[in-house]
Amino acid sequence: MTVIDAHQHFWNLETGSYPWLTPESGPIFRTFEPPELLPQLAAAGVDRTVLVQAMDSYADTDAMLAQADAYDVIGAVVGWVPLLRPEEAAEALERYRRHPKFAGIRHLIHDEPDPDWVLQEPVIEGLKLLAAAGVPFDVVAVLPRHLEHVPVLAERVPGLRMVIDHLAKPPIREKGWEPWASLLARAAECPDVYAKVSGLNTAADAETWTGEDLRPYVEHAIELFGPERLMFGSDWPVATLAGDYAKVWRETLVALSGLDEAGRAQVLGGTAARFYGMEEQ
Repeated sequence: MTVIDAHQHFWNLETGSYPWLTPESGPIFRTFEPPELLPQLAAAGVDRTVLVQAMDSYADTDAMLAQADAYDVIGAVVGWVPLLRPEEAAEALERYRRHPKFAGIRHLIHDEPDPDWVLQEPVIEGLKLLAAAGVPFDVVAVLPRHLEHVPVLAERVPGLRMVIDHLAKPPIREKGWEPWASLLARAAECPDVYAKVSGLNTAADAETWTGEDLRPYVEHAIELFGPERLMFGSDWPVATLAGDYAKVWRETLVALSGLDEAGRAQVLGGTAARFYGMEEQ
């Protein structure tokens, strides 16, 4: 079984611009690059990763693709194009699709002042470009409103494959359930929508969380999507705000322990390999 971490980041504060990353971000306000992650992947038995954009910029995407060239462990890159400017996005897509590890697009929707940013007509046109090119879209869903958009996008952009990052950040810390559970169920009704079992530790109590805290939310997602539409991701280094890579890996396995071996194989690698086109690696 090939094990894939379907959601991790790198950033370099000396060479890149990340306005969301400030001293108030605490221990993640520093440079994170591949040599720091590689031994942690090896210790967990992770074979490949999906490197995901951390800024809406060409510079960030170009840097990630260069890292993918340099490190075989990076199996796919989720970059950025200006969806709000469809003509420019089309040119950027044509350029990036020449790279064998370019595998998806994301936009930091949650940083936009307008919670309905993704529903603007030019953005819909940009997403139609992704659908036509077979390029999937990572959905950052932090607010319930963001999760509400997923079925709307599925209807307005037929054929667009989407993956909801971090299970849309369920209210684990508060031991809450709604409206998250119902909105996730509505999104899961769309067959082209997937989700990542990632970033859950930072939605829980940073000091005390365990896999048992995550389990109800993960099992709800399994019931809705099935293992064949779920994929594991560490969300490193953001995850280090509430534990290290080893704990995220260990406790994710606890949260997935109700699955049989075949189901775990899908969540821990098979789904990501299919979704991001990594099956030949």
